[in-house]
This record gives sequence, C-alpha cells and structure tokens, in this order.
Amino acid sequence: MKEGWERKKLGEVCEVMNGGTPKTGIPENWDGSHLWITPAEMGKRLTPYVSDTERKLTDLGLRDSSAGMLPPKSVILSSRAPIGHLVINTDPMATNQGCKGLIPRSQLHYKYLYYYLLCIVDLLNLLGTGATFKELSGGKLKEVTIPVPPLPEQQRIVAILDKAFNGIAKAKANAEKNLKNARQLFESHLNSVFSQQGEEWVVKTLDEISLNLDSKRIPITKSDRVSGEYPYYGASGIVDYVADYIFEDDTLLVSEDGANLLARSTPIAFSVSGKYWVNNHAHILKFENMATQQFVEFYLESIKLDDYITGAAQPKLNQKALNSIPIAIPKQVEDQAKIVDSIEQLSNETKLLESIYQKKIEALDALKKSILHQAFSGKL
Repeated sequence: MKEGWERKKLGEVCEVMNGGTPKTGIPENWDGSHLWITPAEMGKRLTPYVSDTERKLTDLGLRDSSAGMLPPKSVILSSRAPIGHLVINTDPMATNQGCKGLIPRSQLHYKYLYYYLLCIVDLLNLLGTGATFKELSGGKLKEVTIPVPPLPEQQRIVAILDKAFNGIAKAKANAEKNLKNARQLFESHLNSVFSQQGEEWVVKTLDEISLNLDSKRIPITKSDRVSGEYPYYGASGIVDYVADYIFEDDTLLVSEDGANLLARSTPIAFSVSGKYWVNNHAHILKFENMATQQFVEFYLESIKLDDYITGAAQPKLNQKALNSIPIAIPKQVEDQAKIVDSIEQLSNETKLLESIYQKKIEALDALKKSILHQAFSGKL
C-alpha cells in the first residue's frame, strides 16, 4: 500500500445503518415527506446521486419502521436482491431493509467511499449469505477493510475518477446509441421490403404455405429427461440436451432439414435442422423449401403479432390463430430467395456492427474496473 495510507475497517470510518419498511397496509404510513428508497429503485438510477424517491414515508411511517434518516452525502448500498447497487443521497433519506446506509466520518470523503464500494462489489457479493437470495449483513460489511489515504489525496483521487468516469459514460452512451441505431436500421429495412409488394406477390395464410407438425410433439417432463446429445427446445430456445427416446416412427419427431419453430408466448421464429425435441411451448412448421421458410421467418420478425395472442397472465399464440396469420409473399420461390439473400446480407452486416459496439461497451466496463483498481492500489 502507498506510503501514508492506512487500512481500516468500514466500521471504524463509517456508521452503518439498517433500513426498514413500515406496514404497507396502513395508508397513514405513506405519501409523506420523508424520502425512502429501495434496491429496485436504486437499480434504475443512471447517476450516483439521488434527490427524490418513488415512495415517501410519513412521520408515522418512519416511526413504524426500523428505518433511520441518513444525512446528505451518505452512501447507500443495496445489501440484497441484489448486493451492489450504490447511490449517494443529496437530501435526508431512509431506506428499506434491503439497504445499508454508510455515513462516512470526518476522515473519509463520501465520494471516495462510493468509488471504493463500486470497486469491491464482487467481494461484497462473496460475503453475502442465504439460501433463497444472498444478503450482506451489517456485521460483515463493517469488517470489510478500506485503504484510507489523507483526505487531500482522497479528494485528488475522486477528481481523477470523476473525470475518467464522465468520459467513459459519454463513450458508453454513444456506443449504446449506435447499437440501438444499427438494430433499428435493420428493422426499418425489413419493413420497407415487406411493404413494397410487387405484382407477383400473393397473400396467403400461414397454414396455406406450411405444414403444422404440432401433433408430432412428444413433450418430455423435466423429471423424465435423460442427459444426451439432442437439443430440447422450448419457448426461449434450447432448454436442455436430452437422450434419444425410442417411439414408433410415425410419432417420433425427426426433423428433415428445414423446420421452423415459433414460440407460443412472445413469439420468436427460428430455424432448426437435424434431430431434436420440442415441448408444448413451441409450434413446429414445415415448409417445402428453405427460401419460403426463411422468408416467413423474416416476415414474422417484421410484424407485430399482438393481435393473434390471447391470455393476459400467460400470453399464447394458439394453433388456430397461428394458421390465420396472413403473409404477403412472392409467387415464385426464386423471388423469395432473392429477397432472403438481400435481407441476410444486411442482417450479417448489422450483426457485425452490433458485435463491434457490444465489444466496445464491454471494453469500457473493463476500463472502469481497471481504473478503480489502480485508484485504490495507489497507482493513480
């Protein structure tokens, strides 16, 4: 550690306060003037500072809970669900029981404390215990050590980190914007392709251009699955790899190259080939040729399927609704293939751009961690 620095426990340089929640069924506890924050709300914050909260306590609500008011410039840490969200309150504020409030003493700069906790989030998670979800106790948090340089040195480090993190935040925002724009460009192209229908296009329902193989599904319950090499698809893609099961040939679902799966909830179309299993959360469509299948896949990606989905609690696209979906499609397979080729070319270019921007975002996150490590090892 750098000369002149000390290493102390957080309990020595901070007061650590627990939060609490008053009884939610008593209206008189709520909609008061005392700010009150939760881990869920902390996770939505885009900046370290918080001056307002979604919910507020009355005087009665504050007395009815174990929460205490934290003075301004305290550091609030979510200690469960999840461990590691961090904010700095600019006004007096209470928290629920999923947070710990750290009130720095005179020898510790609040922003220096914030950055240090940000640096050791992984360690804080390792210290959490619990079966249902991890929770970091106040006792363990107080035992965590922190390097404490003289206050002017803390202020110098904070100034460097503020400047670096502001620059990183701007670069990350630009990369995220470019990532979003790349996807929107592809979606715009899709809409343009399918809205400019030529004279040789016809409108067909999905059951007129595909064969539904739902009746050949053989769902395997989780308890009956045996580990193996064959993918087992559900609504969100592969959910497991299972062994081969021997059934009669007319019931065993063996895909010929080119079957299309369509999830029944939040529909997503994707192609599969080879031998696989499908549970009852996905439809299976078989097309006469790959060009038609790929055309339909892109077409379904370009439209909203909300009108065909039923059920509020568990939205589903049932087989009858699926069959009724109208699709504008060129009569000739060759024309379908040309359109698919042009879309795939742009899709590949879009994925390349998305990969570049995603890697840039990941590199910026890694840079933040590297700068923090340097700061608290005395290398800045």
